[in-house]
Amino acid sequence: MAAATLLTRVRAQLTVDVDSMDPDVAARHSTGDRKFCDMTSNQAIVYSEAARPEREPVVDAAVAQIRSAEAQLDLDTQVSDALDLLTVLLAKEVFPYLTGRVHAQASPSAAYDTEATIQHAKKLVALFEANGIPKSRVCIKIPTTPESIIACQYLERVGIRTLATCLFSVPQAMAAHQAGCLYIAPYFNELRVHFEPGVWKAYEDTAREHPTGPVIGDIVKLYKELGARTLVMPASIVTAKEVLALVSLGPDHLTLSGAVLDELEATADEPSAEPKPVGAKPTGETKDPNVKNVNYLENDAAALKEAFAADAETDRRMRDALRIFGEMEAQTKVLLKAALQA
Repeated sequence: MAAATLLTRVRAQLTVDVDSMDPDVAARHSTGDRKFCDMTSNQAIVYSEAARPEREPVVDAAVAQIRSAEAQLDLDTQVSDALDLLTVLLAKEVFPYLTGRVHAQASPSAAYDTEATIQHAKKLVALFEANGIPKSRVCIKIPTTPESIIACQYLERVGIRTLATCLFSVPQAMAAHQAGCLYIAPYFNELRVHFEPGVWKAYEDTAREHPTGPVIGDIVKLYKELGARTLVMPASIVTAKEVLALVSLGPDHLTLSGAVLDELEATADEPSAEPKPVGAKPTGETKDPNVKNVNYLENDAAALKEAFAADAETDRRMRDALRIFGEMEAQTKVLLKAALQA
């Protein structure tokens, strides 16, 4: 019998999702009776896959289909449509390793435009269905801006499941619950840690000392008090130690990159690795004590706009994330434009 690993233990405590569009990663950590629930993705993950030589056949397939079907359309439209199709085709390769949903992220350029977010979400769902993945197995990731949380509310009403991403605060989490989102993805680390050396920081007692630990602890506590159906899926996780800290906070899911999955699988499950149960510091003393009494969706999400205006750090992190995702999307478009013109 193989020795138990940290990944084995984590999977026994909560639901593990794969934060990668690399089918080799999903296959490496799947067995006949053990698959991932969901696959999450974003513009950075799409670009990282599209830029790999091994993924050229998938890029070529997307380009060939768009070139054949849209030869009469302008190049910019072809590039945008090729990007959406590529996202779907990359997800389709991971789909066999899932029991749940594939996630695709709405364009960051639409984050402050409710109607544009709705239309992009519908387009992505239609593309998944056209490529053999039913709507019931799709979730659209949408940045939790005031404008886009209104889009989430509408999409949930018409049967398109959503995940509120780029989430950094309790008011955002409350708004997502009120919108009926299937998931929220509070970022444990801000997105910049994956792109800017020196931003990520290690902590001795990660769950208690990491600045996001108390936020996620407060969100989990709030959702339990509300009996919320929205599931908590922390994201942007860098190390196995962070995984164990997050497990101690009691979320429903964790979405993990290939590197973190590999680290967990390579580490034996020793008693010394067991995290102490914590509520993070100091759960119950949230800086947003009245969120349960606020309707964050009424009047075009006016209260959420006020929350952003009063929280400069959440606003900065949101804008940083949208900027980085926009840059990654632009790089993928450059790659696809060159392929379409070849």
